[in-house]
Amino acid sequence: MRAPDWLTKQPVAHRGLHDAARGIIENMPAAASASIAGNFAIECDIQLTADGEAMVHHDDVLGRLTEGSGALLTKTAAELKAVKFKDTSEQMMTLGDLCALVAGRVPLVIEVKSHFDGDRKLVARMAEVLSSYSGPVVGMSFDPDQVLALREIMPALPRGITAQRTYDDGYWTKLTPAQRDGMLHLRHGFSTQPHFVAFWVNQLPAPAPWVARNVFGCPLLAWTVRTAEQRERAAHYADQMIFEGFVPGT
Repeated sequence: MRAPDWLTKQPVAHRGLHDAARGIIENMPAAASASIAGNFAIECDIQLTADGEAMVHHDDVLGRLTEGSGALLTKTAAELKAVKFKDTSEQMMTLGDLCALVAGRVPLVIEVKSHFDGDRKLVARMAEVLSSYSGPVVGMSFDPDQVLALREIMPALPRGITAQRTYDDGYWTKLTPAQRDGMLHLRHGFSTQPHFVAFWVNQLPAPAPWVARNVFGCPLLAWTVRTAEQRERAAHYADQMIFEGFVPGT
């Protein structure tokens, strides 16, 4: 299977086309609607709930962008659907809600967020939701085990790996050295068999994505492009960008 041509045809809006100055917050319905209006593909994140639902949200806890507090994994979908984004009237969506809103009008690039504990319930729920969705969509994750789950549970869905050259910043200290080591250099590629790679723009160029792109034919997306310098780097080393903070073409 090849990655779909649409994946690199147009820039991908990171967590939707959000703009806090206009009250449009990442991953909320208005960000998806703005992406649709601009004809940009939507990158979004999904998190697992206590009752096995897939919620569209980046953080695994409430509070940074939303009202309330606590881990999403300890709350039900009904509880989270009632959560409002700060200073807005909009509430958190399920993946099914997002699919109903988008209705195939622009592509979806869904990042499966992981607790790196081997739990595959989120991918299983994603598969249930997407079984009745006919719009263009791909899945990806930082966690090689979740990419393997995408391969095993949804073999017909194009899948990618989200990656960077090193995993030594504070975000990754929750992982064991063995887990971090297993993510380096895309060395899991022969088992996960990704169809594309999404790589941190600040760490391009790098050998592993170069090999994936030029030897194995995997399209390369650069994330997250915010500045003119990053945009130039993405244009030089990648096939498309995942962007935020500006509107391409304006």
